[in-house]
Amino acid sequence: MPGPIVEVGDDLVLRTVEREDAAFVQRLFADPFARLGFHESTAKTESEVEELIEEQVEDGDNVGYMVCRDDDSADYDHPDDDETTRVAFVYGHHVDRDRPSLAFWIPPERREDGVGAAALELVLDSLFRTYDAHSVGATVVGGDDYAASVVEGAGFVEEGYGREVQFVEGEYRDVTEYGLLREEWSED
Repeated sequence: MPGPIVEVGDDLVLRTVEREDAAFVQRLFADPFARLGFHESTAKTESEVEELIEEQVEDGDNVGYMVCRDDDSADYDHPDDDETTRVAFVYGHHVDRDRPSLAFWIPPERREDGVGAAALELVLDSLFRTYDAHSVGATVVGGDDYAASVVEGAGFVEEGYGREVQFVEGEYRDVTEYGLLREEWSED
């Protein structure tokens, strides 16, 4: 079950990521595009994901958010599984630096709900309010049109392009680097 609320949006809340969320997070490692955001090329077991949460997400240089849709009765601290629905996982790498990078995963069954950009916007609100980041980056692998639409929908701007950088699903793919300046976010 996700942890306490970090940020409250219109329809979504950000909660801390707990080891009990490993089964949900494990699903992202089955997605060949999503796992590249974690610099991983293969699927992971649930125990490997628990270790990743412990070593990377709980590390002070990084931050992880479980994006949830809570029922009205959901507990602020640790809701029961039937009181909240996990709709996305967002990871901020090196939030202690001038330009952290974000990686995110929205399960396929939630992508039509329109939660992608809303989840990223809620994370950006929290990140820019909590950390002294001048800008935030995100990398999208060619062929992942959904991820590109989410980052562009949240206001990210294309900043660069790498040719045949990632090997995904049997072929080398290009990557697009996106960025969002703090001043661009605060203008919205």
